[in-house]
Amino acid sequence: MAKIPMTTPLVEMDGDEMTRIIWKMIKDILITPYVDLKTEYYDLGLENRNATNDQVTVDSAEATKKYGVAVKCATITPNAARMTEYDLKEMWKSPNGTIRAILDGTVFRSPIIVKGITPYIPTWKKPITIARHAYGDVYKNTEMVVKGGSKAELLVTKPDGTTETSLIHDFKGDGVIQGMHNLDSSISSFARACFNYALDLKQDIWFATKDTISKKYDHTFKDIFQEIFDNEYKDKFEEAGIEYFYTLIDDAVARVIRSEGGYIWACKNYDGDVMSDMIATAFGSLAMMTSVLVSPEGIYEYEAAHGTVQRHYYKHLKGEETSTNSVATLFAWTGALRKRGELDSIPELCDFADKLEKATITTIEDGVMTGDLYLLSTLENKKKVNTEEFLVAVNERLKAIL
Repeated sequence: MAKIPMTTPLVEMDGDEMTRIIWKMIKDILITPYVDLKTEYYDLGLENRNATNDQVTVDSAEATKKYGVAVKCATITPNAARMTEYDLKEMWKSPNGTIRAILDGTVFRSPIIVKGITPYIPTWKKPITIARHAYGDVYKNTEMVVKGGSKAELLVTKPDGTTETSLIHDFKGDGVIQGMHNLDSSISSFARACFNYALDLKQDIWFATKDTISKKYDHTFKDIFQEIFDNEYKDKFEEAGIEYFYTLIDDAVARVIRSEGGYIWACKNYDGDVMSDMIATAFGSLAMMTSVLVSPEGIYEYEAAHGTVQRHYYKHLKGEETSTNSVATLFAWTGALRKRGELDSIPELCDFADKLEKATITTIEDGVMTGDLYLLSTLENKKKVNTEEFLVAVNERLKAIL
């Protein structure tokens, strides 16, 4: 068969360790035999980030703004041990954080549901997508250890030079303080990205904070979301037949547990960090989670929700067999190809992405799976295969449905 053409390239961001090995396997076995793949390639492996003083990460994000769609492999965010292992010039920042900041993006994570892997919450029948505001809060906090006898105050110097102070606490004993901030502009971008993505998926969206306790900080989130929805999205949502729903975070948790799924749950930064891992675990596996970064301008960057699978990489280097789950990375590719097809009006590319996802799920539901899923699956007839054998099995089923 003739290869499916592409007109505009994807931005391709290569990564680290075992996921870098899987990245090449996916391209060689499942994509380039069928698609005339066009990409603008950036090597975000830690060695190259170190060699370029992390300029390659910035360049890849700028290219994503230019072309509109990117696909990213998992990357190492270095710690002290990695400094020595890779002889780094400095402890480079998280590439995901850098890209998020440049794109002003919101992260959406959703589970991939397959027969035989039953969610720990029995009512969940459909995916629950977590939208995480990836700016501010505790991740950009300032904190101090405070000695007893100290008085802590919040001080703001206004543009005209006048100041406003508010007592945080008069410490009789030792303690700690923390200062957090957010920006109206970032919250607005978060809201628009969430509403656009809900329209994209034709799904309801929930948003939750604790505005009854945080009457200014959290209430600002609530007010901005409502104002943008009323002014820009209310009619679009009615036309699409979907709903925007606000509630308190504790009520949202109770509703989520009782629900059957099938919606987007928008969360502030810390809430989203915690709840996305909870959703992933409750649905079965972090290796079965899609992740897409969406900017308010409609720029998309697809990636796997997990890390670089370091333990399997060291086994691979020793020549030992690995059975690494490639599904989340594979779905990053299908998501990017589908979005490229949508934006460039190439239905064959969208159809290919759909069929590749179907072939992947069918492979697992046929009982052919990697070791992590083998331990989770309740299927009676199942077979554990290695990393490459799984992708070959997916390719067999893909050929049958193309």
